[in-house]
Amino acid sequence: MKNFKQLLIILISIFLVSCQDSNSKEPTVYIVGDSTVKNGSGQGDGGLWGWGDFIGQYLDTTKVNVENHALGGTSSRTFQTKGLWKPVKDSLQEGDYVLIQFGHNDSGPLNDDFRARGTIKGTSDQSEEIDNMLTGEHETVHSYGWYIRKVIQDVKEKGAIPVVMSPIPRNDWNNGQVPRNKDSYGGWARQVAEEENVTFIDLNERMASTMERKGEENVTGTYFYKRDHTHTSAKGAALAASLIVEGLQDSNNSLKDYLLENPDVQLPAKKDIYIIGDSTVASNNETLVGWGVPIDKYFDTTRVNVYNKARGGRSSRTYRGEGLWKAVEDSLDKGDFVLIQFGHNDGGHIDTPKYRGSLKGMGDETQTVEFKSDSTEVVHTYGWYMKKYIEEAKAKGATPIVLSMIPRNIWHGNKVERNDDSYAKWAKEAVQEAGGFFIDLNDSIARKYEAMGKQEVKDFFPKDHTHTNMKGAELNAYIVAKSLDQLKGSGIRDYVFIPEEEKKK
Repeated sequence: MKNFKQLLIILISIFLVSCQDSNSKEPTVYIVGDSTVKNGSGQGDGGLWGWGDFIGQYLDTTKVNVENHALGGTSSRTFQTKGLWKPVKDSLQEGDYVLIQFGHNDSGPLNDDFRARGTIKGTSDQSEEIDNMLTGEHETVHSYGWYIRKVIQDVKEKGAIPVVMSPIPRNDWNNGQVPRNKDSYGGWARQVAEEENVTFIDLNERMASTMERKGEENVTGTYFYKRDHTHTSAKGAALAASLIVEGLQDSNNSLKDYLLENPDVQLPAKKDIYIIGDSTVASNNETLVGWGVPIDKYFDTTRVNVYNKARGGRSSRTYRGEGLWKAVEDSLDKGDFVLIQFGHNDGGHIDTPKYRGSLKGMGDETQTVEFKSDSTEVVHTYGWYMKKYIEEAKAKGATPIVLSMIPRNIWHGNKVERNDDSYAKWAKEAVQEAGGFFIDLNDSIARKYEAMGKQEVKDFFPKDHTHTNMKGAELNAYIVAKSLDQLKGSGIRDYVFIPEEEKKK
């Protein structure tokens, strides 16, 4: 009997501990919505983010889990008909939360062979029978409000807690004002939430008001991109998340108990783009300008830093020998980029001042140069130096991109002189041997010059046939950017932005 009592006590203890563990389960915050909630894979593809990617940084994730199940391109209808809602619903447990925002895609056609994602406007019980041209299946299409209500009711049936948001505003402006959606999807979302007696956050109004206080010139290019008026940048997504947090704080929803008092919100770290080269790339003076000066206008500088470390008068040899490359190399991190262009000064003297020439070609031959100070230098070939830059950049996890030297303003008839039998050729061979990526800038700029003609090109060169003014540098920078935008596999094209009007040049 005594052993039986002891066994019973042990079993009761195990049961109580089990119940305690079950009751202490951390709730999960599930997020459902469209691309303004989670863009792409949620990794900032193209610099676009959804607020669902940042809201977790405002929550105490030691006490609550966060799962972003939103998917770009979905509407309140297709998120359910595609089977995306069911696994979320099946995972819900009592005390979990579901953040809900749809509307941006609900205004599309009810039936077509492209997306077929539209819903009937409003909150009524009206429906329409269709043979879905996209899926080939018969389907009953309901109103926007009907689909939102169904999600809310599914959540409540599982003992979980829904929170409904109005869709974020688009970056459209009219006389300093951002249009609201209170008479459409935002208003319908509010109506259903109030009818179902669940928390509603007017994200549309909160964000539009914040945008107006900041002003269009401060919003566009920071919280949204000029190229996209719907999807936010990382800063825009974090702003939307912070406004949802404000809405929770103003509500009686228990999710606010999990909000951090002083959240430290981290935006994605910027990549670095380093540019190394000579005076045709560098910032020289107001008259002579290299293409590396205006190039940053073609990069998304909310996600990348552009550092022009080119220096006038340097060759592939002296940029390294003077320690300029070492400073860049020490700053490189995984995921950075290095644009490399040398050649203009490599044809100089090897063993007399300015001591900047390199040996011609791609070989391993060397020449020892003796200086008056009883010191010596082992000089290598141009190809050897270029391969070293490539190899050392790769060793730091950076991506090297070699560009052949820009052409000089030297013409033979109607043709611009190329370097395709010397430095342009060797630059390409260095990439073929050491890896990285290559852009034949020498040829692409020469072809552009030829299309323009001698007289127009002459205006780019105020002092000599090598160095451009700002106008010439801007043209060359555009050609560099266009080439980078077409450079498959390098990863840099994701950070390049060329306005549509410039693409027509």
